[in-house]
Amino acid sequence: MGGRTTVDFDNWPYPAWVAHRGAGKLAPENTLAAFRLGARHGYRMFECDVKLSADGVPFLLHDDQLDRTTDGTGIAGDRLWSELSGLDAGRWHGPAFAGEPIPRFEDVAHWALDSGLLLDVEIKPSPGAEVETGRAVASACAALWQDEAVPPLLTSFKAGALEAARDSVAGLPRGLLVGELWEGWLETAQRLGCVGIVLKHTLVGPALVRQVHAARMRVGVYTPNDVRDVARVRGAGVDMLVTDAVDVHRPG
Repeated sequence: MGGRTTVDFDNWPYPAWVAHRGAGKLAPENTLAAFRLGARHGYRMFECDVKLSADGVPFLLHDDQLDRTTDGTGIAGDRLWSELSGLDAGRWHGPAFAGEPIPRFEDVAHWALDSGLLLDVEIKPSPGAEVETGRAVASACAALWQDEAVPPLLTSFKAGALEAARDSVAGLPRGLLVGELWEGWLETAQRLGCVGIVLKHTLVGPALVRQVHAARMRVGVYTPNDVRDVARVRGAGVDMLVTDAVDVHRPG
């Protein structure tokens, strides 16, 4: 990890605006085509979903199943990378994207690094694969960003995946994703040594932002798209907005 500065509440290097799954809904999500389009809209940081193939290759896909966003079927994590790499992950979005492949995480990382851009890496394990996915994603990030000043932010809804990532590479910043305010959410983020909490935007108001900031963690939200929702969470004092509407909201 070299001489990298530690990311914490006082040293927060990430921009306020993050493009969800590359370019929101403007391109096939979690593909290189989407990230390139998001960058053309001026975004400097991109959220992506990473899981493991059956033979341990980290790749980008949101769903457990292949059916929605590829021409494959079944559980993605049960397939070898040699099978996954041949699937079409673009045609479902429109004929202009036909033939767009599922990318390896390594390929997206190299694109971001070569472009001087940042990643919010959601660890998105297949069912039952939280520990191995957390370990593999953290190890991949440590190797790929070993000479970089600003590391990726690792996020997950799965505490077990974040714990495994922490135990594998303690120096990478982590954020807990929270879709509802379940008992112990804040304490869990603290126990995991998170630098931030990324909440569903409808949960967030000024009091909650103050609560998380008082615990010395930053506040992100997903996925406010409407102008009124964006204005509301920005007024509440959030630090990061993950949005689909990359053609509406111009990052400053």
